[in-house]
Amino acid sequence: MLKAKILFVGPRESGKSVLANFVSESTEGISSYVPTQGVRILEYEKPNMNGNSKGAGYQFELWDCGGDQKFETCWPALMKDSHGVVIVFNPELPSHLKEIEMWYSCFVQQQQLLDSQCLLIAHHKPGSAGDTENLSLASPLNKLKLIHSSLEEDPEDVRMEFVKYFKSIINLLNESRDREEMLIIT
Repeated sequence: MLKAKILFVGPRESGKSVLANFVSESTEGISSYVPTQGVRILEYEKPNMNGNSKGAGYQFELWDCGGDQKFETCWPALMKDSHGVVIVFNPELPSHLKEIEMWYSCFVQQQQLLDSQCLLIAHHKPGSAGDTENLSLASPLNKLKLIHSSLEEDPEDVRMEFVKYFKSIINLLNESRDREEMLIIT
């Protein structure tokens, strides 16, 4: 079974745990807000990601990282061997728009991940206005895949976006593994 490590990062109270729980189909702690201390690791298995029944299944480790910068000393350990980064922010908080640049720099650029290995999520909390049109992102961020999530209004659209993202990560892992095998053969 192929395993992929995906980090969920972003400012405090942006909805990282809610989205990680949703994607992994976990019901852990969905009642009220409790800040994540350090990291929570959720496992999510998908038996056939590409729609065919042959081949190995896939396991995703979803690392729900606490958004408090007091955990910054732990970040290098969290980043080690990660295959993708999901940056979650609340688009209604101007401070989050500034902060996500730092998260991108630390977790994507410093790890030398491809932009395709990063997913940017503007998470709209229940009852929010949900303005999806007027979001201006800084230069490196405006090249990333951005999705707006509202688990209240369009949960299946959000799930499908995650499936597409996970498929792209699996494709990158398969390509990398194939290159390594070719190096061994030659």
